[in-house]
Amino acid sequence: MSDLSRHSLAVEALAQDPRIAQAKKLLQSAVQEHTSKIDRIKGPDPLLQKGYEAQLAKFAQARGVPLYYPYLGSGIGNGALVELLDGSVKYDMICGIGVHYLGHHHLAITSALVDAALSDVVMQGNLQQNGDGAEAVALLLQASKMDHCFLSSSGAMATENALKIAFQKRAPACRLLAFDRCFMGRTLALSQVTDKPAFREGLPSNLFVDYLPFYDAAHPEESTAQAVKVLIGYLSRHPKEYAAMCFELVQGEGGFNLGSQEFFTALMQILKQNDVAVIVDEVQTFGRTPQLFAFQHYGLEKYVDIVTLGKLSQFCATLFNAPYKPRLGLLSQTFTSSTAAIRSGIAIIQELLNGGYFGPAGKIERIHSYFASRLQAISQRHPHLLQGPFGIGAMIAFTPFGGDKAMVNKYVQALFKAGVIAFIAGENPARVRFLVPVGVITLADIDAVTKIVEETLVKNF
Repeated sequence: MSDLSRHSLAVEALAQDPRIAQAKKLLQSAVQEHTSKIDRIKGPDPLLQKGYEAQLAKFAQARGVPLYYPYLGSGIGNGALVELLDGSVKYDMICGIGVHYLGHHHLAITSALVDAALSDVVMQGNLQQNGDGAEAVALLLQASKMDHCFLSSSGAMATENALKIAFQKRAPACRLLAFDRCFMGRTLALSQVTDKPAFREGLPSNLFVDYLPFYDAAHPEESTAQAVKVLIGYLSRHPKEYAAMCFELVQGEGGFNLGSQEFFTALMQILKQNDVAVIVDEVQTFGRTPQLFAFQHYGLEKYVDIVTLGKLSQFCATLFNAPYKPRLGLLSQTFTSSTAAIRSGIAIIQELLNGGYFGPAGKIERIHSYFASRLQAISQRHPHLLQGPFGIGAMIAFTPFGGDKAMVNKYVQALFKAGVIAFIAGENPARVRFLVPVGVITLADIDAVTKIVEETLVKNF
């Protein structure tokens, strides 16, 4: 649509109304004034604690599942810091398991949310997608160099769509391949792919999934050869039965395990020779490696058929190349995402693309290097208490207490109480993981967080 035709739209007149610009300035000024007071961690307010605990108990009872942390946010924060309804302030190093890449109360997000509030609909979908939905799709296609993009409201739905696309293309193939310790989601179908039996306990089996060993950085050539051998064995045992293989290029839930270009290439070449689709799950890695997509970081562009993404992008999406374009009727959702999510996602992706985040000297690498150096120093001082760090870019993990799961769970709860919100990953060993808000975190924040990490290790265990 040309600029001339846009000027004739009522929405353009609304956007240019000086009252809107003035309201935005007032809102942003108020936000800055109040968030600036949140500048350090703080313990809970004793006057709020009793009511807070009662509210937590009531909420847990209502949802039927207890909360992992006693966390109810107040709705305000400042960068890497967030306020809870008990008056406490904590460093948020898990960010909703990777959602809040620009931290709390970033002004670009505030602006996007104001624009969304002025829009005509809360949710956009299959029959009514607004222009910002088309803008989000175009942004992702330009950045990924892929052919098509379908929006969705969750990472699980994006992955379900990826599987449907692959199965339809490769019909009547009915099997999938995945890696040991992979995580794909918790829907009925995806719980069958996720390599965690507890996630599918009591559920009927609805997919046939076979698993390959993941890359072992300590034995690169041997682990690659072993994975290739297992893959060839499956393809020989079930010829023409595999529709796709699901790749986590960095295993998030598995413990931030990294692969290599050589490892992935060796497998993908065989898959291509056998007409098996390559699906790359970027729901956690998108925007967190030294390139926007992890498949770009590993140089796998020519092998990838389908990609899923989500978390930091707010809305989620399934990208696919032209040979995998589905037949009409396969993909359709009442909700593809909310207007607030779409506008916020566009703001975040534009910040990533234009803000100097990528490459060897980019912000992601600089933050990772500094964070890793601080954790390495702790490991050198207390090698019996902490090993690591592990991970890449904005994904950082370490192993306390030899990876004993019960101890790691106890430790992250102690970290929470001390003012740092983290999460666990992996089983054997279990690790503490951070999904760092690279868009806002400072070196001073990292110093404060790692000081708490060390003090909590030494004082409590």
